[in-house]
Amino acid sequence: MPVTVSLDGSVLTARLSGDIDHFTAADMRSEIDRAITMNPVSELILDFSAVNFMDSSGIGLVMGRSKLMSELGGKCSVCDPPAYIVKVMKLSGIDKLCPITGEGGVRL
Repeated sequence: MPVTVSLDGSVLTARLSGDIDHFTAADMRSEIDRAITMNPVSELILDFSAVNFMDSSGIGLVMGRSKLMSELGGKCSVCDPPAYIVKVMKLSGIDKLCPITGEGGVRL
């Protein structure tokens, strides 16, 4: 499965893997949204450490989850994305909506 979710208290971590494109993003969104709505979540961490490729569908995935968490009074962050994905996220302005952190929680 391209996404696995785990809950630690009110923090939901979604570990994404493989490619995030038009074909995989919808299933990822559904799985993450289902976990958010079924649990009392105040923070969503999108773990990109195992993502090999991302197109604009990945930007939409992050923006939508950030908006959902904001509407629920929570927050969203992206952790450990590969360098080229950091570049794409910054060019798209995602870092203004959602903090992007690297290894050890250092903000990128």
